[in-house]
Amino acid sequence: MPQRAPYGSWISPITAADLASSGHPVDAGHFVGEEIWWSELRPSEGGRTSIRRSDRRGEPEDVLPPPWNARTRVHEYGGGAWTVTHDGRLVFAEFSDQRVYALRPGEHPIPLTPPPAVRAGLRYGELSVVGDEVWCVRETHSADGEVRRDICAIPLDGSGGGDPARPRSVVSGSHFLAYPRLSPDGRRLAWIAWDHPQMPWDGTELRVAELDENGVCGPGRVLLGGPEESVLQPQWFDDGSLYAISDRSGWWNLYRVDLGPQPPRPVCPLDADFGAPLWHLGVRWYTELADGRLLTTRTVGTDTLAVVDPSDGSISDLDLGDLTSLGITDLRGDRVLLRSGGAQTPGGLRVLDLGTGAVTDVRLGVDGLPDVAYLPTAQPITLTGPQGREVHAYAYAPRNPNYTGVDGELPPYVAFVHGGPTAHVAPALSMVFAYFTSRGIGVIDVNYGGSSGYGREYRNRLRGQWGIVDVEDTIAAVRGLADAGLADPRRLAIEGGSAGGWTVLAALTTSDVFACGASYYGVAELELFVQETHDFESRYIDGLIGPLPESKELYARRAPVNNVDGLSCPVLLLQGLSDPIVPPSQAERFRDAMVRKGIPHAYLAYEGEAHGFRKVETIVSSREAELSFYGQVLGFETPGIPRLELWRP
Repeated sequence: MPQRAPYGSWISPITAADLASSGHPVDAGHFVGEEIWWSELRPSEGGRTSIRRSDRRGEPEDVLPPPWNARTRVHEYGGGAWTVTHDGRLVFAEFSDQRVYALRPGEHPIPLTPPPAVRAGLRYGELSVVGDEVWCVRETHSADGEVRRDICAIPLDGSGGGDPARPRSVVSGSHFLAYPRLSPDGRRLAWIAWDHPQMPWDGTELRVAELDENGVCGPGRVLLGGPEESVLQPQWFDDGSLYAISDRSGWWNLYRVDLGPQPPRPVCPLDADFGAPLWHLGVRWYTELADGRLLTTRTVGTDTLAVVDPSDGSISDLDLGDLTSLGITDLRGDRVLLRSGGAQTPGGLRVLDLGTGAVTDVRLGVDGLPDVAYLPTAQPITLTGPQGREVHAYAYAPRNPNYTGVDGELPPYVAFVHGGPTAHVAPALSMVFAYFTSRGIGVIDVNYGGSSGYGREYRNRLRGQWGIVDVEDTIAAVRGLADAGLADPRRLAIEGGSAGGWTVLAALTTSDVFACGASYYGVAELELFVQETHDFESRYIDGLIGPLPESKELYARRAPVNNVDGLSCPVLLLQGLSDPIVPPSQAERFRDAMVRKGIPHAYLAYEGEAHGFRKVETIVSSREAELSFYGQVLGFETPGIPRLELWRP
């Protein structure tokens, strides 16, 4: 029989060390000959990203050995950091110097791009092989801080490794570029372009231009898109037409786009998103099958894999069981490589056989799982927020087969607030969630207004309302749990990272709903933030709050650091000291304001960590600190967890 014990104090087999040592997130995969290669984050190796494959025994082995690290810093979020040539060479962007290298398995990498004049000042992303070159997006940082981008072609013969003139600039003409795609006859280039202050989910353009005899083209003509239309992933159908994704209908749908005067034609119009925010370069939401049909992923809260027939617009869903988070990474014949996971299924790389429907694991993001009885189940909920708007969330109740709560006690809950803020959460087997729920702490994961996955109107709810709608919707979610008698209204916490950290700090300084909060590298101040952050997001706040200088007063009024007088509960701040996106100064300003106000808090800063913690020791330290923090504030013991020392006046 389960024993009765206070929520939060349950003993769990899931430790913070388990989160770090058994977890190795797996991302993009490629078919290479008879093998499958994939990228894998290695927390036990300083957080480097390795490229791996299976050996003859079926065990993973490195194609890219340590200390090499396949990670690009284009837009700081990267994407498309590696590809494979037709003769089986790995081409990758090395994190330390951002140069592009090529290697044959078992040999030493050879540089394909020149050393930059500024450290890591030449960056390359969305790498793809075109003939005897690698085409990619190049980001150039000058000594005076100026940032330029173009699409360039890098010779595969290594001649560009010492000659800055050898990588050829193919096209520029806008501040941001993505998805360089060459037509089947090699005469035209299609790509996506946008400029400040647009973000790629606000407005982009599909451009096409003729290549001259030198393999260079001009700025091109716009076929689709604009400031209020987001276009993604162009893909040539033939030499005179393309597929592309556009949200002109209010949802990211597929369109057929001709080079002639015909208007774009929807392929399969639905109230669903066949795309998502372009945080990482090179992401695919559809691919063409051999028979001309399209394999697609679409989202309304959760992901569905489906086959679309462009000839008549029909769509056939594929049943993948529990897999509700899906991404297409490669295709060969009837075999599809999927980055996938579900509420009870660990994320990782899998092969789907379209002919048989069989799904085979290639490499999962965890080495092993605890007994399923310790894992929470996801309960989708829709609540009503202010002005009657819908708020979507997933609740994960406490679950441990050895314990139940004491009579008359309701469990504490932590609201998880995703980053972005234009991002999205789906039902997921999260060991972080299980770390809390197996101890008797509930979790609610919130898709507040501004999140993607519910159409453009839902995304646009945050326009000019950052720090208001996200806070109101998160509060509505936890109050809904409390009103339903599922959560203790006196023991509600809030946790988030990056933009989610902003929502944490904004909620704590403008409401009294939460007993405490934990901010992972969260934004706390705005005027200096837009000066200190990286180029990709430097104008993001224009849409979320307003442009400067017109909105200067609003920046000051919304910033949590200026509202600490409204704060009355403890706060935990966790920060990477090498973070280029949300610099440490953000957390430090908020810490200093709490000292002046006399608010109990802790500030943990980690050397060598950037935006998102990658090292074993950091993952262990931060999660144990967070659990100890909740225990001290919410009133339960945390057996076996080092006590976090809080600063007190």
